[in-house]
Amino acid sequence: MEIVITPHGMMRTVYCEAIELQKLGSIEIRRGSHVEPTDDGQWMVDLSPVDGPALGPFDIRSEALDAELQWLNEHWLLPASR
Repeated sequence: MEIVITPHGMMRTVYCEAIELQKLGSIEIRRGSHVEPTDDGQWMVDLSPVDGPALGPFDIRSEALDAELQWLNEHWLLPASR
């Protein structure tokens, strides 16, 4: 889990339950993507909630989730990206 702290004291992270974020102060949680199955049983990642691309198709859901997390960490979490 990575937490980025901006020069203005705001924190950004891809949500997980590794730590209780509420203990750090007030939080705002927003959806970063949608991981959904296709009609033919593959998986797509829709990163439009963070102005990102669609990724996939992936044969299994865990591959889609890995790609989702990698994209969010590389393109959304970095301070220069927003």
